[in-house]
Amino acid sequence: MPDPMSVHVRTYQVGFGDCFLLTIAYDDGSEKHVLIDFGSMARPPDAPSTRMMDIAQNIRDRCGGKLTAVVATHRHQDHISGFKTDSRGRGPGAVIAALDPDLVVQPWTEHPDLPVDAVAPGIAPGRRAMALQAVSLAAMQAVSANYVTEASRNNAYLRSLGKNLRKELAFIGQDNIANLPAVNNLIAMGHEKGRGEYLHAGSTTQLAGLLGVEIDVLGPPTVQQSAAIRNQRPRDNSEFWQLAAAAPGAIDPGSSAKAKPLFPDHVQARENGNFPIEARWLIYRTRAMRGNQMLQIVRMLDGAMNNTSLILLFRIGSKSLLFPGDAQIENWEYAFTQAEWMNRLSEVDLYKVGHHGSLNATPKTLWAQFAKKSEDPTAAGRLDTLMSTLEEIHGHAEADTEVPRMTLVTELKKQSNFFTTQSLDGQPFWYDSVLDVR
Repeated sequence: MPDPMSVHVRTYQVGFGDCFLLTIAYDDGSEKHVLIDFGSMARPPDAPSTRMMDIAQNIRDRCGGKLTAVVATHRHQDHISGFKTDSRGRGPGAVIAALDPDLVVQPWTEHPDLPVDAVAPGIAPGRRAMALQAVSLAAMQAVSANYVTEASRNNAYLRSLGKNLRKELAFIGQDNIANLPAVNNLIAMGHEKGRGEYLHAGSTTQLAGLLGVEIDVLGPPTVQQSAAIRNQRPRDNSEFWQLAAAAPGAIDPGSSAKAKPLFPDHVQARENGNFPIEARWLIYRTRAMRGNQMLQIVRMLDGAMNNTSLILLFRIGSKSLLFPGDAQIENWEYAFTQAEWMNRLSEVDLYKVGHHGSLNATPKTLWAQFAKKSEDPTAAGRLDTLMSTLEEIHGHAEADTEVPRMTLVTELKKQSNFFTTQSLDGQPFWYDSVLDVR
């Protein structure tokens, strides 16, 4: 293999989603290209409806009609929707398929022949392992589809959630719905041609040999490796970026604020006949409970799906690049137990910010491990960070869950060469990072 000379990372403005093209240039003048994710849940407000096709065509032109590999970190729509084709086999996914990738890399949970209750590749659960079954992706997505349908109705228990939470329920549920044209196209490009690879933490990947580089697969772990992968915790002060200043203008308990009614938020009489006000209050609370239960279930499914994300650490010449998809703390925790991986994480030169800048996808343990952070913007070898995101789409500032999380963004700006796709306005609709790896 020729020696790598440089790595170009093209970050595309897909809106709320991810799409990165890695191009490795070698000392013999050749190049190899790897597409990491291609999806969006919401395109930028000023972007044309052709944005995904425009990106597919730009990828085709940049790689000269040939991809070395496609990496789909997990099956959320904001990471794979660009791979879809229409009923006539056209669309952005057809453009990518025509680039004839030599390898299609996905997490172990995506293998088409995997039993829905598998706990590791090729291992069906026995009697003892039943308690540790992996969540069936098909079942998860069926539940989400039903809840998206409910969220689109004007049901009373959804109205009680309020506009922001209804929006969150619909958005997360939609992201979790099976995107079958995209899933099937990935299978056709990879598995059906004998080019599919399904990885878990510690796997050896063919991609390393194709590129002539070293790659560590840090995640996702199998359920056998880490049972915690099946659960997502909502709060963790030691790892999540959730601390914020107290909200200004808080009402002084001793002030003369207007007294609240005994039964606030009661349902109007016209909706419930002549029920007394206390009964109407109970009806409202019951409906709100139902709506919140739906939202919590969809949030759990969303977290489980994020925790199937591939975490790939590319070591190319003198540089290390980290691409973790949407991996959250439960996915990362297994990697944190591996001393050799932790040492390698300290050497990261470029970090693709996890989950569009959410509060729980860049654990503080990970951030602390990056040795090339610096508050000096002129420091040689300072850490580069790339974030693909779109504000006011997911989460809410009042709940300290907005994406991107402002406390995290502040730290990224302070200690790294930070780039966000939100800074792209008009043309071009991509940003190029270039690393000399000699």
